[in-house]
Amino acid sequence: MGAYGHQITLSKNSRGIYSIDPIMGCESGLLRNPKGCYGECYAASYAKRYGYDFGKNVRRYFDSDSHAAMIRRKINRIEMPFVRMGTSGDPSEDWEHTLYVLSKLYGITKEVVIITKHWYNLTDTQLQTLSAYNVCINTSVSALDYPDTLENALEQYERVKPYCKSVLRVVSCEFNLENKEAKRLNDIQEKLLSVEGYIDTVLRISKSNELVSNGIVKINDLKFLGKKITASKRNKSTYFGKCASCKEMCGLNTGDKIEHKFKPNPKQYELIKTKAIR
Repeated sequence: MGAYGHQITLSKNSRGIYSIDPIMGCESGLLRNPKGCYGECYAASYAKRYGYDFGKNVRRYFDSDSHAAMIRRKINRIEMPFVRMGTSGDPSEDWEHTLYVLSKLYGITKEVVIITKHWYNLTDTQLQTLSAYNVCINTSVSALDYPDTLENALEQYERVKPYCKSVLRVVSCEFNLENKEAKRLNDIQEKLLSVEGYIDTVLRISKSNELVSNGIVKINDLKFLGKKITASKRNKSTYFGKCASCKEMCGLNTGDKIEHKFKPNPKQYELIKTKAIR
């Protein structure tokens, strides 16, 4: 399999989301299951389809100051109110590198949504630095997570609240309540969905997934962006389409705004060299 390139890019997917990923790949996500979280990581399967090794993290860098300036101009012109990190890799795999990328984007007129499972936790110093930027952290959780992963993610969801906007991003599904294990997981899911201001996302899952064949998760035949897919949908009214029509905007439209208490230090990341390969 091939490796991702080290040049950072701004990309747009079929749902209309713009992403600038500091890290491509997700080593931590594939450690326990080579197919990724829940045995059905969409980003991992997409990478495999195009010949990339999703189990190896690749940090991405700006070629030069002019490259960073060009990316900032592009972000300011996009039609969405935010740009996302964590589409094809988890920023928590290297928070210091993610903060480096944020420092290069300082001054953009769009918010930055970071989607993470907190494989590694932010230090107190990194949290203070993060608070200088216009960031909304989506902590991705599911009742299907390993207990230790879920416990840590919930702790970090609370921990980051004083420093930036913190949103619980629940990957929900329809459980088969006639199954004992599924009922236990459903109870966990309902607790997750009782959090004020959470956002609900649909689990895309195939018929061959063990969670389906073992009778734990129910699936539905759905239409997504004009294509027929299988997914598990707990709430039939949960939005599942183009992101421009979504009211929640990855949590930007839920909860309160955060007052920024710290100012960024432009010289903080000078030692992180452009084009460095780590």
